[in-house]
Amino acid sequence: MILNHVSVGASDVIKAIEFYDSVLSTLSIKRSHYIDNIAAAYGDNLEFWVGSPYEGKATPSNGLHIAFNAPSKESVDEFYTKAIELGGTCEGKPGVRLEYGENYYAAFIRDRDGNKIEAVKILP
Repeated sequence: MILNHVSVGASDVIKAIEFYDSVLSTLSIKRSHYIDNIAAAYGDNLEFWVGSPYEGKATPSNGLHIAFNAPSKESVDEFYTKAIELGGTCEGKPGVRLEYGENYYAAFIRDRDGNKIEAVKILP
């Protein structure tokens, strides 16, 4: 493992946590830590954080995206559907991404703060 954790900023931490609780649950990822109205972490080792940025206003980074492993092709579809329902925007509907390989099944969305996230399942 080369990364300890990744974090994204949110302009409304409470709404962002509600978004990520729901969207990441489609991938069997649960919130594992919470700091009142400041931040939340997900994963057994607190690998993904969402919270209020120390530097001020939350802004997405150009070119950055975070990919979450999905337990199944269906969970990628659920991830996409749930994110769109909760105000995320489409950056790539669920499907095979031949540019990454014939068994790379993924969906891309932006959360309500513009952070780009992906769910991916490597198909057999």
